[in-house]
Amino acid sequence: MKKINIAIVGLGFGAEFIPIYQKHPLANMYAICQRDEAKLNAIGDAFNIEKRYSNFDELLKDANVDAVHINTPIQSHAEQTIKALNAGKHVACTVPMATTVEECRLICEAVQKSGKTYMMMETVVYSREYLFVKEMFDKGELGKIQFVRASHQQEMAGWPGYWEGLPPMHYATHCVGPIVGLIGKEASHVSCVGSGRIDENLIPKYNSPYAVESCHIQFRNSDVAGEVTRSLFNTARQYRESFDVYGSKKSFEWSLVEHEQPVIHTGETPSRVSVPDYAHLLPKEIQSFTMQGVYDSDSNQHLSFIQGSGHGGSHPHLVNEFLNALNENRAPFPNAKQSANITCVGILAHESALQGGVRLDMPTFTFE
Repeated sequence: MKKINIAIVGLGFGAEFIPIYQKHPLANMYAICQRDEAKLNAIGDAFNIEKRYSNFDELLKDANVDAVHINTPIQSHAEQTIKALNAGKHVACTVPMATTVEECRLICEAVQKSGKTYMMMETVVYSREYLFVKEMFDKGELGKIQFVRASHQQEMAGWPGYWEGLPPMHYATHCVGPIVGLIGKEASHVSCVGSGRIDENLIPKYNSPYAVESCHIQFRNSDVAGEVTRSLFNTARQYRESFDVYGSKKSFEWSLVEHEQPVIHTGETPSRVSVPDYAHLLPKEIQSFTMQGVYDSDSNQHLSFIQGSGHGGSHPHLVNEFLNALNENRAPFPNAKQSANITCVGILAHESALQGGVRLDMPTFTFE
C-alpha cells in the first residue's frame, strides 16, 4: 500500500502534527512549508524532514505531494485551500474554513470540481469528551436530545495581531462543531445578539464592538435548537471550550472549571463522571498522542494547545480520520459542506448581531 505523502503548511500550531504523521502507518511525512526560513530549517532539522519549502506556490508544484495540512493564519485559509484543491491536492485545514460565506462557497465548488477531499480539522469533535457523549447518544443512553448548548471563552490578548478585535463568532467552530455533530443535522438558520464592548483600540480592525456574542441555532428537519456563546477580549473567564447536551433520559454538562469532572444527570440525580480516553480507536503507533503533546515540555508547545488542555486528545484522531478517509476513498467528518455549514453559522451570527438579532438563513450550498 502506497503511503500518502503529507505536506504541512505553517509550523507554529502545525508542528504539533508532524510526529503524528511520521508515526501513522498510512502516512509519509513528506514536506514542510514555512515563510520564515530560519524556522523552516529549525523544524526540518528537529524532525529530520528533508523536503522544505518557503513558498506555498512552489510546494503545490511538487507532484509528489498528495495532501496538504494547512495551519496558517485564518485569513489565508480560503486562498490556500482553493489553490491546493485546484492543484490536485487533498486538503486538511485548521479552523475556521474561511472568513466569509463566499469563500466557503468557493471552497465547496473547488472540492466538487477537483474531486479532491477537504476536511476542516475541528478539534472538539474528536476530543475525548465529544467521543464519550457521542457514544452515550449512539447507545441510546441519553434518550431523545432536547437541547444543546456550547461555549468557547478565551482571552486572546498577546496573540498575533490579526486576532485583535476579531468578532467572537468568526471563530466559533469549536462550539458550533460539537452540537452540529451530535445532532447530526445541519444548521438551518441563526439569530445572534452582541453584548458588552471591547477596548476602543481593538474595535476599528473589524468594526466589531462586542465583548460577547450569543447565538441561537435551529437545525434542519429537527425540533431541536442550540445556543452558543463566544468571547475573545475583555471578559473575565478561565479558558473554556465546552458543550452541554440535554436528553430525555440523561444529560451531560461540562465542568465549570478546568480539571474538574463533568456531570451526568440521570433524571434529577447528578453524578460526577470520569471521561475515558479513546486512544483504543487509533492505530497503536499514535495512541500516546491523545495524552501528550509532541514536544518535551509545556514551554515548547503551541499556546492553543496549552490553553486548550491539549485539545481533548484530538490531534491523533484528526490525523487518523483524514488519512483513513483518503485511504478508503470516502468523505471525512466534517467534509467540505459540513465544514461550510459550521463555519457559516459563526459568520452569519455576527451579521445577525450587527442587525440587532435578525434571523438569517444558512446558505443552501452548505447542505444541498
